[in-house]
Amino acid sequence: MNKLNYILAFLLLSLFSSKGQLNGQEKFVQLSGIITDNLYRPVPGAAVISKKLHRGAISERTGIYSITSLPGDTIFFRALGYKRYHTIIPEDYEERHCLVDIVLEPDTIQIDEVKILPWKNYAEFIRDITKEIPVDPKIENMNENLASIYVAVSNQTNVSITPEAGYRYAMRQNYVAMTSRNMYPVNNLLNPMAWASFVREVKKGLLKNKSFTKPEPAKVVRKKKKNTEKK
Repeated sequence: MNKLNYILAFLLLSLFSSKGQLNGQEKFVQLSGIITDNLYRPVPGAAVISKKLHRGAISERTGIYSITSLPGDTIFFRALGYKRYHTIIPEDYEERHCLVDIVLEPDTIQIDEVKILPWKNYAEFIRDITKEIPVDPKIENMNENLASIYVAVSNQTNVSITPEAGYRYAMRQNYVAMTSRNMYPVNNLLNPMAWASFVREVKKGLLKNKSFTKPEPAKVVRKKKKNTEKK
């Protein structure tokens, strides 16, 4: 009778120990799949996190992911610009591999257009736009010099400097260049018409001394600066 009791006790102890070993061994599951958006485009760089194992993985450029998990584990999926998503592996899952494709929804907020201006209100904008900008002294002196040259040339040659005069001069030069193309330069010493014109001008007093009055310097009227200060 004592031997029978010992045998039963030994069998019960071995049964409980083997059951404890089976419970202590965790059954791992390889979870994998593809992470896409609502347009079925792959989402690279998405974080995949296991709650039980405290492990993580990142989806590839093609959206494929793979992570080791356990039955009953919760897997979180996170990606920038998308809503968070999670899935749970059933407690009674018996397979070694689990294929789960994830579709993440965009998490974007449409806001109205915002215009940022360097003015607080419309009145300040009008004031800055209509404000007179002071002229650089160098540019002002340059304009005065150009005006002096314009007046001096007009007084000495008695010819008005206009765009039409410049156009006529350019056309005359172009005509001379076209008529004398592929020709030797003109030598007026052998031109009888040039000698006749010279003699005619000499008879009119071309070489006689004439009294010339020295041209007066050009007068430039400077603009008076407006007093913008309020009295």
